[in-house]
Amino acid sequence: MDLIYKHEDLFAFTKTVFTKSGMNESDAALSAKVLLEADLRGIDSHGVARLSGYIRLKDANRANMNANWKVIHETPSTATIDADGGLGLVVANKAMEIAIKKAKAVGTGWVAIQNSNHFGIAAAHAMMALEHDMIGFAMTNASPLVAPTHSKERMLGTNPICACFPTANELPFVLDMATSAAANGKLEIAQRKGKDLPNDWVQTKDGLPSNDAHELKNGGSLLPLGGHKGYGLAAMVDIMSAVLSGANYGPWVPPFVAFLNPLENLPGNGIGHFVGAMRIDAFRPANEFKTHMDNWIKRFKESIPIDANQPVLIPGEIEYKTKKDRLLSGIPLNENVVKDLEALANSLSITF
Repeated sequence: MDLIYKHEDLFAFTKTVFTKSGMNESDAALSAKVLLEADLRGIDSHGVARLSGYIRLKDANRANMNANWKVIHETPSTATIDADGGLGLVVANKAMEIAIKKAKAVGTGWVAIQNSNHFGIAAAHAMMALEHDMIGFAMTNASPLVAPTHSKERMLGTNPICACFPTANELPFVLDMATSAAANGKLEIAQRKGKDLPNDWVQTKDGLPSNDAHELKNGGSLLPLGGHKGYGLAAMVDIMSAVLSGANYGPWVPPFVAFLNPLENLPGNGIGHFVGAMRIDAFRPANEFKTHMDNWIKRFKESIPIDANQPVLIPGEIEYKTKKDRLLSGIPLNENVVKDLEALANSLSITF
């Protein structure tokens, strides 16, 4: 059973948890904002359900709540950031601000990040570009849960990609997707609800198909999206986020769960991200582009559906409508998530 909570209440609680854990007010508010954006958009696996995981990383000395991130390499259109072991919730947002500033100056801006941690949903960072008439990008590598095509060894993360495009009057186009058949958070949701998975999401430790939501705990692995195509996309994200930035890549990416220790003799620093912004008027007048984006969206939405009850949707449309609804009616939390947050609150001597 789901329980309903107001966005403002969850934001205030989440911010308090981060400040109680050593974050300054500004970073705590930003972290809470990014986490709650996931819940508002219906990406329940990446919202407050992950809050206790960040705190456990901090308690295990694997997340720096007082990180002093810095730019370690820079050109007019690019930068590389060392996140000082901080939360990606904060540094990816700050990196996007740098990318936007560079794009304003020279047309495009790209920032690679090393020595970071989990950064929430990619859309929370990429969408920052929209209000500046820019195209936004964000991607990150993640702890290895996905086996390459024809392998039974975990080598890649779910490695999400987000690309978003502004419009004039239509909803913006926001593609935010994992490169695995499903994000790990979808498995966590299925576990909480006691549901089986589709047969093409995971495989056993021997490489056999499975629909068990607990398969990863038994040594199994997630499968790439669409076989070798998803494998290629995940590999690209890994290279852009980590090989380029100096973070760990492939099987060496540190696990998000605090009870698993990172491997020894790591090739890089922490988890890696990559964000970017492109000024539309570096290519054509922004108003022209946005008018044609509206036209593009309208035509695709008018395409003939297979089922009249299931219209064609544009990437980001469901999330936009979910956010609008949840701001009014509240955010549903699974009872197991509520119990987890109550336990977290008790450990910090605060009220949930």
